[in-house]
Amino acid sequence: MKSMQLPKSPKVLIGLGILLTFIVLTVIGPWIAPYNPNTTSFIPNLHPSWSHWFGTTTLGQDVFSQFLVGCRETMVVGFIAGLVATILSVTIGVAAGYLGGRADDGLSMLSNVFLAIPGLPLLIVINSYLPTSQQSNPLIIGLVVALTGWAWGARVLRSQTMSLRDRDFVEAARIIGESRRRIMFAEIGPNLLPILASSLLFTILYAVGVYTTLAFLGLTSVSTWNWGTMLYWAQSNNAALANEWWWLAPPGIAIALVGTSLSLINFGIDEFINPRLRAGGLSGRARRKIGMSRRPRLGYTPVQRELFARVATPTTPQGEGQ
Repeated sequence: MKSMQLPKSPKVLIGLGILLTFIVLTVIGPWIAPYNPNTTSFIPNLHPSWSHWFGTTTLGQDVFSQFLVGCRETMVVGFIAGLVATILSVTIGVAAGYLGGRADDGLSMLSNVFLAIPGLPLLIVINSYLPTSQQSNPLIIGLVVALTGWAWGARVLRSQTMSLRDRDFVEAARIIGESRRRIMFAEIGPNLLPILASSLLFTILYAVGVYTTLAFLGLTSVSTWNWGTMLYWAQSNNAALANEWWWLAPPGIAIALVGTSLSLINFGIDEFINPRLRAGGLSGRARRKIGMSRRPRLGYTPVQRELFARVATPTTPQGEGQ
């Protein structure tokens, strides 16, 4: 049904709209920043106004400029960590699930080791050994975050690969002489795309959360602006006690919106790949045509129980079994 296509889901449309907004700010943010985020020549503690949309800090810095410049650093780290962690998850998870034997044992043990090690303490230790000049490098920090965020995705992909490696289409590829690499990434890989998309989205969210946490704790270079650094300086200057909400609210709301957008996109993917959840992407008119409530309960994803039951349970021919 055309109305069930993924782009038609309101969750996906809203999530993509929010995420694309932040991607645009990532690209052009530092260029459209009205002031230098380090400039201290403005009146301190100004409320939001036309001159300073997000007000000024205790030191007289423009919060809106800090927000725009920090958006690039935060999102770049998130996307680098998400892409690298997903590549590691695919390579290790699919190889372990398809090859089996000693290769599976070794790669699974590697995944279990990284799953057992607490991620944030390991990141703090690794980051402390980096040179001061590299602690503010988005590429280095993204790679460090990816190092601790790939294992859980690899475990899921391993399990799914094991369920696919004995299917008929995989066996046919073996019979005609396809190489192992081609079977893993050209035959099995496309069937794992929904899981890969979900893994990528939540790894990006994990990376953004970890990076802002490290910056908020002062474990990265506090001279480089990102959303975590903004929260660090706001906390250091007692912005909450001084009721300077305009200093705290923008980075906090931005982090929440990024997480919301990624979650909405993931919900839309679930609705697309799961036949029982596809009603979540239907319009009110389409729901009414198939006999469902036009307005589902808030917070619940509608399920096509009746339609799924008819598809999953074959009808018994009349007279059979009598």
